Amino acid sequence: MFNSSAKNFIENIEKKLYLSIQEKTDSVTLKLEKVLDAFSNSHLNVQHFASITGYGHGDLGREVIDKIFANILDCEKAAVRLQFVSGTHAITSCLFGVLRPGDDFLSVTGKPYESLEQVIGLRGNGQGSLIDFGINYEEISLKKDGNIDFLALEKALKRPRKLIFIQRSCGYTWRPSLSIEVIKKICYLCHKMQPNCICFVDNCYGEFVENKEPTSVGADLIAGSLIKNLGGTIVPTGGYIAGKADLVDKACCRLTAPGIGSEGGVTFDLNRTILQGLFLAPQMVAEALIGAEIIATTFSELGFEVLPTSGTMRSDLIQIVRIGDSKILQIICRSFQEKSPVGSFLDPIPAPMPGYENNLVMAGGTFIDGSTSEFSADAPMKPPFDLFIQGGSHRSHVKIALIHALSNLFQAGLIKLPQND
Repeated sequence: MFNSSAKNFIENIEKKLYLSIQEKTDSVTLKLEKVLDAFSNSHLNVQHFASITGYGHGDLGREVIDKIFANILDCEKAAVRLQFVSGTHAITSCLFGVLRPGDDFLSVTGKPYESLEQVIGLRGNGQGSLIDFGINYEEISLKKDGNIDFLALEKALKRPRKLIFIQRSCGYTWRPSLSIEVIKKICYLCHKMQPNCICFVDNCYGEFVENKEPTSVGADLIAGSLIKNLGGTIVPTGGYIAGKADLVDKACCRLTAPGIGSEGGVTFDLNRTILQGLFLAPQMVAEALIGAEIIATTFSELGFEVLPTSGTMRSDLIQIVRIGDSKILQIICRSFQEKSPVGSFLDPIPAPMPGYENNLVMAGGTFIDGSTSEFSADAPMKPPFDLFIQGGSHRSHVKIALIHALSNLFQAGLIKLPQND
């Protein structure tokens, strides 16, 4: 049952954020217009909703989807495939597709997202990581403020580098996510010093947040998941890669096989869902951004540290709250789960997850399992107990879950709420 003070508190915060909410609502028009133009330019029609069986050779609908994504992402080629099991899988196909034994691979955003550590070979052994295959990996630590160390990057580029890895989102780290302007500066410096160096961006959580994508400002290759932004909360699985045509082809050869590349792969009669999800995506991303603003303001006014802070520019969907207490963290996750549309009766408890070093607690009663474009929250169970909240198909769901969480925290005596006027 809602606490009236919690409800009033959240409603007053929403009123304070009126201008920010209106700005994000208005931004949908430009992005949706880009989607509609891409649909129109490809002559999309109902016959493209049908897919074929077997190898998937000559799937006209899949080919149209690829062209539409390439158009929207301002690049030569895209490959949108349901065979990608996750964003990590799409990223891995890119890395193994373009890198060869002896190549140098440099991360400019510090240690990568946890699920990539075993792909690179930073954890685990003997599973066929990049390091197992003789690919040299280095990383440049971020500055103390979480921003890119451009001086260190310039120094590192004095040695030949085959690929520069840029993680747009913060992952499970307390740092600002990268804006398109910062990605543009990284790509400019890398190409200026080494014209043939590949700038590769992990674009997960960032699509449609700003008006441009990394491939619009110099990135050679990007990858992401369809159960995040571009799937519009309805695509059931899959991922995409996009960028220069030769690089996309190489990545596709790792997804399928050399000689098949992007020419194979059925779409399981989901062409319409993929396209409809893309059509919905600008609105869904805006709602998630509005939800993130409400979350940031709520927890900030309660005395918690948040990143990004309310009113600052956002470059992805993730909102971090530094909880500092495992009990509070688990109550919040349990409360969010209780207000989920699916599995509301489940109690999220810390548990291991493949690809991650620490136990995770996850609240995610989503229609698409693991979808982070729907409202969800998760945290590694280690101090300082940072909670990573993302997604939300509409702000009302975020508000309901927040009010419930605050009511439970208040009842447990863990927070104080302003009294009703």
